[in-house]
Amino acid sequence: MVFKRLLGAFGVGGPSVDTVLAVSRVSPGGSLTGEVRIKGGDFEAEIEHITLGLVTRIETEHSEGEHTGLGEFFRTEVSGPFKLGVGEERTVPFQVPVPWETPLTEVQGQPLNGMAMGVRTELAIAKAVDKGDLDPFSVAALPSQEAVLVAFSRLGFHFKSADLETGHLYGVQQRLPFYQEIEFYPPAQYSGRINEVELTFVADAGRLDVILEADKRGGHGSGHDSFGRFQVTHEQALQMDWAAEITGWLDGLAGQHHGASYGASYGGHDDGHHGHHEHHGHRGGPGMGAVVAAGAAGMVGGFVAAEAIDEIGDFFEGDEEEE
Repeated sequence: MVFKRLLGAFGVGGPSVDTVLAVSRVSPGGSLTGEVRIKGGDFEAEIEHITLGLVTRIETEHSEGEHTGLGEFFRTEVSGPFKLGVGEERTVPFQVPVPWETPLTEVQGQPLNGMAMGVRTELAIAKAVDKGDLDPFSVAALPSQEAVLVAFSRLGFHFKSADLETGHLYGVQQRLPFYQEIEFYPPAQYSGRINEVELTFVADAGRLDVILEADKRGGHGSGHDSFGRFQVTHEQALQMDWAAEITGWLDGLAGQHHGASYGASYGGHDDGHHGHHEHHGHRGGPGMGAVVAAGAAGMVGGFVAAEAIDEIGDFFEGDEEEE
């Protein structure tokens, strides 16, 4: 028994853990439900706690370059201490709230290439190596967000990329330490004038901020950014003609000066600082980052990579501990 406990200190013959999600798809503001299944090992174990964390792939830029890695943005304990007997099986049900600002990983069932999201389980064992489990899940757009994405699709935008940037957007009530950038190539009629358009959503229970950034082409290969921001309720977002709003914003960019901004606040406060952000390690320049919107049928080929789902699995695989 002493030898077994010694091995247990190195994770040999100890308990195993497996987290099973009731559903693998959720929307911002929803809940992830499921259960943590634990099985005792070759010796009795003192379990200190079971903790679940929501993790995603985050891009951070610094003086030495760019780094992409897993970042945890929500954490909750689902069980306190207990004893786990030899070979004992125990199930712990859970319901984890998903923050309203959680990045999207798919649009109309199709994955956004570059996004990865998972729930990480930590089984803390006294005097032994902690065990872990990591399970991917997907985040689908809210109806209010999808209304904007569908408008981008109908206008002829094509998805370029999606990623997460650390930092905070200026003038936006943002709770997470990063924001999602979804980046599009503009329709043909803006060719030669606009390089790309980026979209960011920041949501809470009652409001949706829609932040747009256009990378405008300038003389001799130079360009600058122009911003647009719309602050609406989720209900108002469903009633708006987003195609007209986006078109009006783009058409108005020709007469704007460097860093100009445009926005509307329907039933909310418009602070006049549309789209600007605090850098907090973000790359230089006023850009808000990549934002991509898509959603109507026929848009799929524009933003789905064939290996997207495998890529998410491969990304998390290296972070998961062997049972």
